Amino acid sequence: MESSLLELEENKNDLELIGKIFRALHTIKGSGAMFGFDEISAFTHEVETIFDRIRDGKLKVNKELIDLTLAAGDQVKKMFGSSASSAGTKENAEKLLISFGKYLPSEQNAPGAEPVDQRGDQEIAQNEEIMYRIRFKPSEDIFKTGTNPIFLLEELRALGECKILGYMDELPMLAELDPEACYVCWDIFLSTSQDENAIKDVFIFIDDSSELKIDVIDNGQIPEDIDYKKLGEILIERGDISTEELEEALKKQKRIGDVLVETGAADDKKIITALAEQKHVRNMREKRKEADSQQSIRVSSDKLDRLVNLVGEMVTVKSLLSQTARERNDDKLISIAEEVEHLTEELRENAMSIRMIPIGITFNKFRRLVRDLSNELGKEIRLVTEGADTELDKNVIEKLNDPLIHLIRNCIDHGIELPENREAAGKDRTGTVHLSAEHSGAHVLIKINDDGAGIDAEVIREKAIEKGLISPNEESSEKEIFAQIFVPGFSTAVKVSNVSGRGVGMDVVKRTIDSLRGSIEIESKKGVGTTIALKLPLTLAIIEGLLIKISGDPFIIPLTLVEECIELTRADVVRMNGRHIVNVRDELIPFIRLRERFNIDGEQPEIEKIVITKVEGFKVGFVVDEVIGEHQTVIKSLGRVYRDIEGVSGATILGDGSIALILDISKLAYFAEVEEKQMVESLA
Repeated sequence: MESSLLELEENKNDLELIGKIFRALHTIKGSGAMFGFDEISAFTHEVETIFDRIRDGKLKVNKELIDLTLAAGDQVKKMFGSSASSAGTKENAEKLLISFGKYLPSEQNAPGAEPVDQRGDQEIAQNEEIMYRIRFKPSEDIFKTGTNPIFLLEELRALGECKILGYMDELPMLAELDPEACYVCWDIFLSTSQDENAIKDVFIFIDDSSELKIDVIDNGQIPEDIDYKKLGEILIERGDISTEELEEALKKQKRIGDVLVETGAADDKKIITALAEQKHVRNMREKRKEADSQQSIRVSSDKLDRLVNLVGEMVTVKSLLSQTARERNDDKLISIAEEVEHLTEELRENAMSIRMIPIGITFNKFRRLVRDLSNELGKEIRLVTEGADTELDKNVIEKLNDPLIHLIRNCIDHGIELPENREAAGKDRTGTVHLSAEHSGAHVLIKINDDGAGIDAEVIREKAIEKGLISPNEESSEKEIFAQIFVPGFSTAVKVSNVSGRGVGMDVVKRTIDSLRGSIEIESKKGVGTTIALKLPLTLAIIEGLLIKISGDPFIIPLTLVEECIELTRADVVRMNGRHIVNVRDELIPFIRLRERFNIDGEQPEIEKIVITKVEGFKVGFVVDEVIGEHQTVIKSLGRVYRDIEGVSGATILGDGSIALILDISKLAYFAEVEEKQMVESLA
């Protein structure tokens, strides 16, 4: 209901949206009454009456109605809670009903009501009647839900002239009959001036569990002298027989083409071309039908998580099998291992794709947030979304919800100016928050962009100096200055409000993104706007990794970050004069010796390897002893003792049962960037 209301605000004449809202209210009212929530049912009935009048064209949608209905939705949520019987909840419900009251028929001409159809009920009732064919097949367990289909049929009779035919073809033998099951289905022929929505409303509570098909068989516009459909057409249209069965029956008759040729009315060529046309149209329609028919089932998320865990264990076993096959040098075993590896990879990809869901489900939640905050702050803001069909692991999306909420709130509070200030700056009164998502390799790139005032880097710098985060003489890039926003307790708000100002939030956003092995960047131009970019992995369960070793200890580097691998000889080290920078095709790239970073003992090999990675547009190399190769990595979380170790994001189990740590390249690259800056300053 809420989603449809927000869409209706942008297109107030959309009858389909109005129908959706009405049916949602109808469902809440009926379900509430069914389970004893009588106060909720009575409250929702009043709101439903308003939208029934809108549906009939007696009222026009306006902003106040949408505000009231959104508030009514919030009220229903409160009434379902533990405070449903509290005085405050009842008082608020009564106030809302009073506000809705001026839109009810008894006060139709009161201020605020906007009648758009002055025809009387008698004139409306004289509309042209439409004939419907309704196929109603309830689920076998319909009685167990407390629903009696006979009452539904009686409700249909009230809509107009009705003929009902019942079928008991599926009635089992007495020994197999369940007395609490329904085996009957009905064909109903209804002539009514009501639209199709009125028929759907009759079956609204069982629509998901029962088979319901509504077809218009006569809309009153077919000339009376034209014959109705042939018997075969009706049977096929209703699904009673197939086209093949009809054709088989017709084969026993003389074909019309043969009759026409025999009588000389048409020659063979004309008959053949007509049949070719008929066949082509049928084939095209069949292809469209196959494309449209997509079947799906609902599966518990716990089962999906269990499936992914089992696939992860299978990947580990596959690695053990492959390693054992190589060690034994058994051709037959190697062949089996390769086949298992191929199947496991397909199973992994399939299991991961099942857990992927469109991020648009999360995007839709923010429309109400933007609307309410805009009203609260006196601003005019629209939310524009793009790439809602971009898919991401459901676990990533679940953890991403809160950070996105905070970033959008910041855009609205700090970024978008008041309407009069925007006009003074030559901008549109209505500001825009643009939320987009797109795939970028094995990652998803999410951007939150606003066309507001932008971030003043100098204000951030002064605040950081005031808090002692940076020294007054320190020269910092714009990127480093913007990074101060993520420091706990940092805020540039002049006063604390309900939305922001306490310095709590952006640090939590950063920690959450880091926990998802993602990155966050801020770009801003004063007076133009701000863009916050989040780069997140597609999944948190299984990744492609590069297996490396340092003094025999295995480590994993996420393969999506690896640019290339080069050699580092003793001669190269001498030429560098102790500096941790390597020249790769005239590009100076800083590197980190992981042996030194992790205090690993052991003798360095004559020729080391540098794995060059790229993080947030910054290249950094990691010096290792050996590069083993690509490795499917099942990510295992570290225990509490190791949770805060910087530079490590998790671990995995190798084929021989040993543990390999997964490197947090973003953190390590940050260390390299800091060290490079310190080195440059020392040289200067």
